[in-house]
Amino acid sequence: MSAGPILPLTDESSPALDIYRQFRGLIVSGQLGAGERLPTVRQTASDLGVAPGTAARAYKLLERDGLVVTRTAAGTRVAEAAAVLPRSVVKRIRDLVAEAESVGADADDVIDVLRVIWQAGFAASAQPEDGRPVTG
Repeated sequence: MSAGPILPLTDESSPALDIYRQFRGLIVSGQLGAGERLPTVRQTASDLGVAPGTAARAYKLLERDGLVVTRTAAGTRVAEAAAVLPRSVVKRIRDLVAEAESVGADADDVIDVLRVIWQAGFAASAQPEDGRPVTG
């Protein structure tokens, strides 16, 4: 896999879901391109210290979502039709990460805030940078 090693698993959820989220993030951000081969299930399990069945569940979730295709002789590869976030979105996410790191923000805090804003609907909670509420 050319995108580098997978990060260690977090304790927030099931290991299979963590593996799924990590590969999904690599795929939708374009860091793993269409046709690129994922490590074998056994290699992923070994690298992350989980049971092969756990890694296999993660791969099945990726396949279910159309992000990867598994073929017996060819292994598991990123699907040609895998959706990739627009470059502008990935750039803004990278900018957010750089800014958060520069001020010493905790990654989990940034992710939690992003989820809350996303779930609340950004348009409904949008505020200009000066902090004043948006009025209609």
